[in-house]
Amino acid sequence: MTSASAAIPQPGRTKAFLRLVMIEHSVFALPFAYIASLTAMYEWDENIHWGRLLLVTVAMVGLRTFAMAVNRIIDREIDARNPRTAHRELVTGAMSVKHAWTGALVALVVFLGAAALLNPLCLALAPVAVVPMVVYPYGKRFTNFPQAILGLAQAMGPVGGWLAITGSWSWDAVILGLAVGIWIGGFDLIYACQDVETDRRIGVKSVPARFGIPAAIWGARACHAVTTALFAWYAVATGAGAFFWLGLLIVAGAFVYEHSIVRPHDLSRLNRAFFSVNGFIGIALFVCALLDLLVRGLTL
Repeated sequence: MTSASAAIPQPGRTKAFLRLVMIEHSVFALPFAYIASLTAMYEWDENIHWGRLLLVTVAMVGLRTFAMAVNRIIDREIDARNPRTAHRELVTGAMSVKHAWTGALVALVVFLGAAALLNPLCLALAPVAVVPMVVYPYGKRFTNFPQAILGLAQAMGPVGGWLAITGSWSWDAVILGLAVGIWIGGFDLIYACQDVETDRRIGVKSVPARFGIPAAIWGARACHAVTTALFAWYAVATGAGAFFWLGLLIVAGAFVYEHSIVRPHDLSRLNRAFFSVNGFIGIALFVCALLDLLVRGLTL
């Protein structure tokens, strides 16, 4: 009986780890790394290089998995004191800290390996991308603006996607990276509103905990207005065509919808705004950007 049960834990730990890092949430940042990578390919030789695109995917998922695992490990004591997060795997014991660290380090090795296979500059800059991923979970302990650190971490995705293809710096990618970072930082302002009372009680720092929910909601609206402007700037800088601009209109409409269903005194539809709308934004803009590049001459 003991030997039979010993054969089972590995799949169970794997599933628990995937739940821990919420692997499905890669949908938020991955489409924008693809947009940057495909735009770089279009400007390079107008061909899709599937091998490099696969390595970009592996690198993005590896880094995000490492970041989420480290976040959960560092925050496990805070999570235990918050009723909303008390069910998380490191709190309930479904995943041990040792196994979480093992998964995080495997993900980090995968990320560094993918970066090494892409080009020397990606490998050289890979540690720079890791730093904000580790600093972010500590941010809520020393600053009222941890979303700024999160935004910086997320902004690296498009920049890295472009570097992966060209091996050289691109300010166009920086514009897209800033748009993504400010977008994700903005909707994290909304997400943090649901923990405001708990955060104040246990001493966690955040914009809503320090300045109140209305300030956080208005801050998120400002962030998403800036995001829309940066997407437009990126479109102009890269000579985007009609399909990209159509995607931007869809994104702007999604932002309006998101902020119409989340109000300072009504957070009942917050999860719909956070998960459904923001997941839709990334996919919608990616599809439109891809169509635009194909129409302009990108070859599959």
